Amino acid sequence: MSNIVDYLIWRGDLPVSKEYPFNVVDSMILARFSYLIFERIDIKPEETIESISKKMSVFKNEDFKYNGDMSLIKCLGKSNRFKDMLVTDFIEKSDISTEKQFGAITIHISSKEMYVSFEGTDKTINGWKEDFNLAFLENVPAQMDGVEYVKKIMTKYKNKNARIGGHSKGGNVAIYSAIATVEDLHNRIISIDNFDGPGFCKSVLKKFENSDIWNKVSTYIPQDSVIGRLLDHKEKCTVVYSVEKGIYQHDIYSWQIVKDNTVIVDEVTDSSELINGALTEWLENTMPEQRKMFFDQIFDLLYAVDVTSTIDMKANLIKKAPELIRAYRNVDDDDKKTISEMVRMFIKSYFSQIKENEARKLNTLQERIEQRHLRDNKELPSAD
Repeated sequence: MSNIVDYLIWRGDLPVSKEYPFNVVDSMILARFSYLIFERIDIKPEETIESISKKMSVFKNEDFKYNGDMSLIKCLGKSNRFKDMLVTDFIEKSDISTEKQFGAITIHISSKEMYVSFEGTDKTINGWKEDFNLAFLENVPAQMDGVEYVKKIMTKYKNKNARIGGHSKGGNVAIYSAIATVEDLHNRIISIDNFDGPGFCKSVLKKFENSDIWNKVSTYIPQDSVIGRLLDHKEKCTVVYSVEKGIYQHDIYSWQIVKDNTVIVDEVTDSSELINGALTEWLENTMPEQRKMFFDQIFDLLYAVDVTSTIDMKANLIKKAPELIRAYRNVDDDDKKTISEMVRMFIKSYFSQIKENEARKLNTLQERIEQRHLRDNKELPSAD
């Protein structure tokens, strides 16, 4: 089995050219590039991937945001395919007061093409809160910053066309930034790749339903996808094989590669369908203001006990359970009722989906038995 790092080792000596054109695996790599620890190096207005790799070589694996990033940048720095690409316009913003976490960087593939890479959710609780805000807001701050970033970059580099991509929330921002930017720029956008990023609420899809951008959008999700199936997608989704299980398939390093393409499977798993069905039903049966209150209260409780990152959550949540219980006791009684009701409704939706899933399986089995029965009867010899 091989992933994007293996691809760099095996095929990184082949420069982007007509013979070896830019492909979806290259897009996966550059979508992941925006997660790197640029804030920890002295990054110049213009660097090469090779120079960035050298600057990041002093860091250990644990210094990077996610496991696998260190190997990625080391291989990129040695790769003939990527090392000489220019890197510009790094930006990163995080603001608890506006519940925003945004990062972007531009990689210049050639004299005619560039890749705008949007960072997905980092390990801050603030970043995760913005993700959940998609459940009740038409747009979030990172999406609006994405629109401005694309407009700025495409105005700054007028002689270049753009590919746009991102992983997780970065994929959602990639689509939104392309579709909501000024229409005069649409013809210069080559493609938009969303790697397991959530979709959009129905009002956003309706607002942009006639946009010419949709035929340039490609979404890729693993077979157990949860994040990438949230909300609604107008574009077609390609299912990619991951060697991980469940939510851990969100890790793009677990996605499998053959030559210069992803390993594609026919459909998502039953567990993905189950979770997606439950969340969809839950969203349909709750009001935006209910969801806002629910998620606001959950994250307020985390902030109240000084949980500021997913690392804090994993390491200290059990230890801080007594503090969480005390903080929950201070929540308004009406809000407690709403929280309980929202949890109850999700559990109800989940078990409702289990029943529907079992019913579908039973119907499929009965159809197969009936088809086999008809086929067997046709094959029986005539009484004559």
